[in-house]
Amino acid sequence: MIKPHGSDKLMPLLLEGEARDAELARAKDLPQHTMTSRETGDVIMLGIGGFTPLTGFMGQADWKGVCTDMMTTGGVFWPIPVTLSVDEDFAGGLNEGSEIALLSADTGEIMATMKVEEKYAIDKAFECEHVYKTTDPEHPGVKMVMEQKAVNLAGPLKVLSESFFPEEFPGLYMRPEQSRKIFAERGWKKIAALQLRNPMHRSHEYLAKIAIEVGDGLFIHQLVGKLKPGDIPADVRVKCISALVDNYFIKDRVLQGGYPLDMRYAGPREGLLHGIFRQNFGCTHMIIGRDHAGVGNYYGPFDAQNIWNEIPEGSLEIQILPIDWTFWCYKCGGMISMKTCPHGKEDRLFLSGTALRKALSEGADVPAEFSRPEVLEILRAYYAGLADEDKVEVKLHNAATGKGTEKK
Repeated sequence: MIKPHGSDKLMPLLLEGEARDAELARAKDLPQHTMTSRETGDVIMLGIGGFTPLTGFMGQADWKGVCTDMMTTGGVFWPIPVTLSVDEDFAGGLNEGSEIALLSADTGEIMATMKVEEKYAIDKAFECEHVYKTTDPEHPGVKMVMEQKAVNLAGPLKVLSESFFPEEFPGLYMRPEQSRKIFAERGWKKIAALQLRNPMHRSHEYLAKIAIEVGDGLFIHQLVGKLKPGDIPADVRVKCISALVDNYFIKDRVLQGGYPLDMRYAGPREGLLHGIFRQNFGCTHMIIGRDHAGVGNYYGPFDAQNIWNEIPEGSLEIQILPIDWTFWCYKCGGMISMKTCPHGKEDRLFLSGTALRKALSEGADVPAEFSRPEVLEILRAYYAGLADEDKVEVKLHNAATGKGTEKK
């Protein structure tokens, strides 16, 4: 099986049993800081080994190296900084070697303890220019960076919890060691990961089946962390994907999984991050389609594919599975791509999560070719159950155009 990124073995930071109990008791007497939702997700990924080989939040030299060259000072390829920010008052009470407890943004639960090895300030615009290729505050990822506190703390972690994810998504949320075990039991060698933050429409289904045709199995790895306003909530997406898999896939060729990160919407760089932690989960290939992890018009439709050819050789062991723009062609009579369809725009139905959400939220007809009936039934029930004020919010979001509006 493929090695974890930058290491011969997974490096989970999650304590269990008596070691966890002892550290948790000690953590209650430490200075406490409540993290953001994004930082909380990062802590969980560090805990379960999804961010192998990282051992904690990055210091200033690593932060800068990742921003400029996608490389830590230790020579580990990493495309997006993993950092923790606090306000000046909290930072002022800490010294090098101080220990703190980190609390969940959602539950207030103690998630981890951290030994503070460094305190530093960053140029937030510098990070945004390099990672997101923009400083536009309408970009949701830029907004997250700009809203960070004034001081970053760096240091190793001892992770104590996976929050509510194991209980809220039983059988879906999993650790890398679990997916790797299942892949081994099934005898899969060539394993493609499909990143999902939307319900699967026919285009996603087409990508998935291409990957299964050329490999041994597919890991449908869906995000169960936070998205931006107007997106489909995780529990609804899970139902949609399960309905599609149950009715239209051979079950022992597909494994569903969930992971706890928030989307950063960093386009090309986030596609690389997705590849890194899918390698840690045991995948050999990463499906990258049109506008992967993109938002608005900030990135070209295939920038997330091109960047894989621009990084230094040997940066990643996982390989890209690039797939061209896909759509339904009425003359071809099915799903097809730009590489294989000879017909014109008038014969094509382009599929996107944005268009589907807009149609459903406004009660408009959805072409049968857009999504499977089982999926549409779940989505229609969700939109019908929205409160009136939520419907207004969704319509306003759908009405937005240009920058800040999701493409897919």
